[in-house]
Amino acid sequence: MIVQTRGLTKIYNGVNVVNGINLSIEPQGVYGFLGPNGSGKTTVMRMLLGLIRADGGDIEIFQKSMPKERNKILKRVGALIEKPAHYEHLNGLDNLKISAKLYGVENSKQLDWAINIVGLRKGIHKKVSTYSLGMKQRLGIANALLHKPSLLLLDEPTNGLDPEGIHEMRELIRELPKQEGMTILVSSHLLGEIEQIADQIGVIYNGNILFQGAKSTLLSNQETNSFIISSAQIQSIESVFKRKENQININHDSRKGLILSGKDLTEEKIELLLIKEGIHDYYIKSTSRSLEDAYIELIHSSGENS
Repeated sequence: MIVQTRGLTKIYNGVNVVNGINLSIEPQGVYGFLGPNGSGKTTVMRMLLGLIRADGGDIEIFQKSMPKERNKILKRVGALIEKPAHYEHLNGLDNLKISAKLYGVENSKQLDWAINIVGLRKGIHKKVSTYSLGMKQRLGIANALLHKPSLLLLDEPTNGLDPEGIHEMRELIRELPKQEGMTILVSSHLLGEIEQIADQIGVIYNGNILFQGAKSTLLSNQETNSFIISSAQIQSIESVFKRKENQININHDSRKGLILSGKDLTEEKIELLLIKEGIHDYYIKSTSRSLEDAYIELIHSSGENS
């Protein structure tokens, strides 16, 4: 594992804002750290970097102990946590040159690579004080990438970006593990973003980890099956299920058709019931569960929302 925590805990004012969590992050992939604002994501990332001390538990990064071996660890880590900090009176390039000296990066090609990969070439000679929030975010990520770290921590990296910038950032996060062999821990409260970029997912809520593992496992681990039925006889089909099956949830989608969902519902069961009723003109499609569905189910089943 690149990152391993055991019983990681942080207490503020007598409240466990991070409650004994065990993270396991595998190498060369994207770990999506998902949870609402205030769930503990940023606090965990700050502890991983040694910016704040844990009140309990252990942290290992590259099989080294944090904070005991912090300097050795941080040489191989890049991070953008919360709001990026820059010298506003300098231009973007000068900001990166200062960081490059601190990192010991002397190769100018590496500087150019970081600028180009975040799409900041056009604005690199402008003063940072004139930058939009999105440009400052790009500069912060370029700074984190300068020394080509093995582990990259990004806290809400699409903050302030326009739709085109969000798309570009998403592509960058997906490609860095493939092209550079990086491991990326990216936090977000946006389910759609995590669903599109992550291989592994950790769901945190009120300081507790509700799920950790492969995204495919989370999306396939569903308690209900759902199907969409399209038909010219949709009203007749709906009346059949209202009359015959009270264990099935029935919803409408104006674009797709009738949506049926239930714990023991199968395509064969639907077809058998419709054939018995003399209905043959229909099309059935199984629907896959979205990350939003899985997330809401986790919250409800944990009792954390009560």
